[in-house]
Amino acid sequence: MTTTTPPVTLDDVRDAAERLRGIAHRTPVLRSRTLDELVGAEVHLKCENFQRVGAFKFRGAYNAISRLTSEQLSRGVAAYSSGNHAQAVALAARELGTTAVIVMPEDAPPAKRAATAGYGAEIVGYDRYTGDRVAIAEALAAERGLSVIPPYEHPHVMAGQGTAALELLEETGELGAILTPMGGGGLMAGSATVAKGLYPGISMIGVEPEAGDDTKRSLEAGRRISIPVPHTIADGQALHTPGELTFSVNRRLVDDIALVGEDEIRDAMRFAFERLKIVVEPSGATPLAALLTGRTGPLPRRVGVIVSGGNIDAGRFAELCGSGL
Repeated sequence: MTTTTPPVTLDDVRDAAERLRGIAHRTPVLRSRTLDELVGAEVHLKCENFQRVGAFKFRGAYNAISRLTSEQLSRGVAAYSSGNHAQAVALAARELGTTAVIVMPEDAPPAKRAATAGYGAEIVGYDRYTGDRVAIAEALAAERGLSVIPPYEHPHVMAGQGTAALELLEETGELGAILTPMGGGGLMAGSATVAKGLYPGISMIGVEPEAGDDTKRSLEAGRRISIPVPHTIADGQALHTPGELTFSVNRRLVDDIALVGEDEIRDAMRFAFERLKIVVEPSGATPLAALLTGRTGPLPRRVGVIVSGGNIDAGRFAELCGSGL
């Protein structure tokens, strides 16, 4: 009988938490009586929109880059991202005294491109609907001798992302369920590893936009499914297939996937702004949208939600949410 060692363990996440101590923000966990009454559960919102670079991605990027050798750091790093991982790698590289080259889609939100450049990274653009970002980044890395830091397909990245759930559970104690957005699957893989390791009975629920249901289809098929690159306002979830490493974790640990529509995402963003007094980007709002619409089905008494990020500029926010509820 053979066993397969998982790419990330609870001990890996705990080790990442020590490495990030004093570097990443320990983000707040917010409560709202109004939200509790609307969804019929006690909801704990882990607000990664208050993390450095405005998203959970800083956790994984710093954890991975900080483990490179001095020789690797001297040559620099490469990454590919629609925005939040781009910013995270750029800032982590600057903090650790190295340089970063980021492959970003030409239609990435301008605020995310500007922030990435502002942290000192070189940006290489591509067309997300026709180009292969991984191939472009790997070619640049080979040419320049850079270390590639993927947005989710990396054990240290997954472990770093899992520290958000570790902090949440340290503050709340046992929860009946945790909801996270599903993009490439790194946040869920790290979070589910922590949550199931500490509380085996917890339910892990991922949330995707209806236009980008690659993980839901993949879990139902028992293998990774590819779909056309989705057109969705949730740019952080505009992926065509789950990661290979992340899927190997999530197919074991994820209990359900909920889907939400574009208007439901907008409504969740408005609700967060008007009632919770926080700004949440579309991808970060998908779990809240699932709660508000009942797409998750019956909920346990105590629920955690990882609000993954808040990187959206004022103009885009007004465009998406300017009309009333």
